[in-house]
Amino acid sequence: MTVAHRALEEPTARVGAGWTASLSLASLAVFMGFFTPIQILLPLQLEQLDAAHKAGLLAWVTGLGAFVAMLANPLAGALSDRTTSRYGRRRPWILGGALLGAAGLLLTAAQHTLVGLALGWALAQLGLNAMLAGVTAPVADQVPVAQRAVVSGWTGISQSLGLVVGALLVTVVVSGILPGYALTAALTVALALPYVLRHREPVLPRELRAPLDWRALAAGYWVSPRRYPDFGWAFLTRFLINLGNAIGTLYLLYYLTDAVHYPEPDTGVLILTAVYTLAALLTAIPAGVVSDRTGRRRALVVLSCAVMAVAALLLAFLHSWPATVVAAAVLGAGFGVYLAVDQALVTQVLPAAADRAKDLGVINIANSGPQVLAPAVAAPVVAHLGGYLGLYLVTALVTLLAAGLVHRIRGVA
Repeated sequence: MTVAHRALEEPTARVGAGWTASLSLASLAVFMGFFTPIQILLPLQLEQLDAAHKAGLLAWVTGLGAFVAMLANPLAGALSDRTTSRYGRRRPWILGGALLGAAGLLLTAAQHTLVGLALGWALAQLGLNAMLAGVTAPVADQVPVAQRAVVSGWTGISQSLGLVVGALLVTVVVSGILPGYALTAALTVALALPYVLRHREPVLPRELRAPLDWRALAAGYWVSPRRYPDFGWAFLTRFLINLGNAIGTLYLLYYLTDAVHYPEPDTGVLILTAVYTLAALLTAIPAGVVSDRTGRRRALVVLSCAVMAVAALLLAFLHSWPATVVAAAVLGAGFGVYLAVDQALVTQVLPAAADRAKDLGVINIANSGPQVLAPAVAAPVVAHLGGYLGLYLVTALVTLLAAGLVHRIRGVA
């Protein structure tokens, strides 16, 4: 078996700690690029632009960015699947996406109009989602099934760390909107380099490359749930879990300001993110170890949903700073389990080895799609259906619905 043909083989050799660490750093770069602007920088820019309508404007800007992400991620994944570079299929997209995403972040930083902010953020999303397509595929490409939950735990932790590290950078290390974007952009590229420069990938030979047919690429956005029911149910449950998470976190800065009346909401977001991340760190790897050793995925995903729903109920009924801190810890614990186990589950229901990055890109629509839908759900709930009480009740209900559907996935224990 040649190295080239290994590109489409089911992996059997375990990956080392250095490989996992480098891929986790690249994942951290992506999620810092995503979350730092959404949590802190964009809300501050929009508050300066129009404080009276900041919530609605944030919903429109993030919604547009998420729509771009929905289109860009599967397309970049499909093109990555067809890449025959001597550097592998994924590394060129990780580096190219990082550079384009950094350019988009810098462009967003320089804007002072709603249209400019929206377009800059859309460009950042385009690049970051091309990078995400490259970052998510190596687990399916190179990690054996019996190691996937642990490796997914480490890469998944990067998603949580992206929240806290980004918040620390733009509130403690530097101050101001432009320096915050500049540092985030620089680290987006720098953290991608260890994986890009140090770790070789199996090369896809040209004779095994699928034709570059734009109709086929467009058709690739649809994966038939009738033909691949486990993939369909995995997509739906992930969509609902992320919808609940997006609804619950969209207005966090404003929740601390308007409901909790925390005197320094920016600092409050940082503290909550740190608590959330620590809790996720404490649960992700142990959950991954248990899942890999037992081979069980679904029960742990259900458990994670139940824990996250409890956190939403705390936020719904107890609008105090101590309760919010407890809720952050509970949410982080549940999300840590989910990050490790669900990603491993998804890699086991992919329809074809030749389309791993594209199909993971379709799955990633279940991450970005809720960012489009969440503002449409959250804004009227806050305005007309009970404010933050209604918002977090909806969050809990959506998350519990996801838990009820996980058992529909039959091909994974």
